[in-house]
Amino acid sequence: MPRIETDICVIGGGSGGLSVAAGAVQMGARVVLIEAGEMGGDCLNAGCVPSKALIAAAKHAQSMRSGAGFGIAPVEPEIDFSAVKDHVFRVIETIAPIDSQERFEKLGVTVLRDWARFTSPEEVKVGETTIRARRFVIATGSRPALPPIPGIDSVTAHTNETIFALREKPEHLVIIGGGPIGMEMAQAHQRLGCRVTVIAGKALPKDDPETAAIVLARLRAEGVEIIEGVHAASVAPGLSVTLDDGRQVTGSHLLVAAGRKVALDRLNLEAAGVAFTDKGVTVGDDLRSTNRRVYAVGDAAGGMQFTHVAGYHAGVVIRSIVFGLPSKAKTSHIPWTTYTEPELAQVGLTEAQAREAHGDRLTVLRQPFHDNDRAQTEDQTEGLLKLMVVGGRPVGVSIAGAHAGELIGLWALAISARIKLSALTGAVLPYPTLNEVSKRAVGAYFSPKLFDNPMVKHVVRLIQRFLP
Repeated sequence: MPRIETDICVIGGGSGGLSVAAGAVQMGARVVLIEAGEMGGDCLNAGCVPSKALIAAAKHAQSMRSGAGFGIAPVEPEIDFSAVKDHVFRVIETIAPIDSQERFEKLGVTVLRDWARFTSPEEVKVGETTIRARRFVIATGSRPALPPIPGIDSVTAHTNETIFALREKPEHLVIIGGGPIGMEMAQAHQRLGCRVTVIAGKALPKDDPETAAIVLARLRAEGVEIIEGVHAASVAPGLSVTLDDGRQVTGSHLLVAAGRKVALDRLNLEAAGVAFTDKGVTVGDDLRSTNRRVYAVGDAAGGMQFTHVAGYHAGVVIRSIVFGLPSKAKTSHIPWTTYTEPELAQVGLTEAQAREAHGDRLTVLRQPFHDNDRAQTEDQTEGLLKLMVVGGRPVGVSIAGAHAGELIGLWALAISARIKLSALTGAVLPYPTLNEVSKRAVGAYFSPKLFDNPMVKHVVRLIQRFLP
């Protein structure tokens, strides 16, 4: 049987694994990359890329309906649902070469396309090939989990892995799950001419309730039916979903977006001495497992399930396995965005979390988009930025509004670098831009200290008496 000796063996060709492989090989390490499925993983093929492409098509459709305020006669768009999916797959095909086997082989990576299975703490087997490595990185990601709802096996239950290949437009799409995937797909399909019903115990449960309410109000206004406080009790052929309060919802298609399961079951981690749970590999802050040779990144590490987290983890691991330097991952500076319209973004603590952590030391500032001139010119005034401040530093920011995913970047940097708000006051922003919402929120923190301060007014009066 063929054997390969290498420095680093990466298991999984998604965002995290590809980042580790590309970084390590270009800095001189010998790298083997193992991927049994599609290169690029979930993000490219069934997640971030196709969902954003579908959302973009839906946004174009909606813009045709909403031009009256600009003096543009609204019209109901003619939607070719199959052509929309052509657009989605063109985008995937355009990006795919960046993640392709050919590119990574040109970089010097040995790429094996099969399932990996540990046979010892130092070796994995791939087909008939045995790989012995000084370090392993598990980057196997996650896959959608079907909840144990009686009867769900009796119908076609789509997940993010299959919904983008659906070329017939659903007459009535029923979505089980109220997280970001469920909300994004609900609005996109509603705008593309489908009737949509969402069943969720709580919609957008991990986000700040005040900013999440702005997004949910828009979805409801556009026609999405969101049923909260209930769960699906059973599913029957004919796609009839019975809720736990006795009500029934009947649709033409079902999308399940109710959580994900880490993909570890084929790895035989017991043979490697790697501890794990159903949430992921058991790792420390350094992302190292109970086997010191083995690391885990991204979803496999059992934490936040975002593509950008996998990329961040890759940088942490590369520092350790390539340079032998101590490196730890943290989560306090990790942002996330739900790409509805308006978008919903968060970094750091929500208001509730900040109050629990900091009590009376917390200051909460609210800056509405309505007061922003750029938002007014584009009629995108529906939005709010919430800034949580402790000791003059931001500890959390929640944004609901146009381009919230872009606006949150400033605050991710501020929290990551522990930048004080006083440093942000010196930034001069081009006018008019939406980022002035952030600048005004900072100004609102200092305004009472300057304009409502009797001592400041007294000092100014004295200066004015003697200033030539």
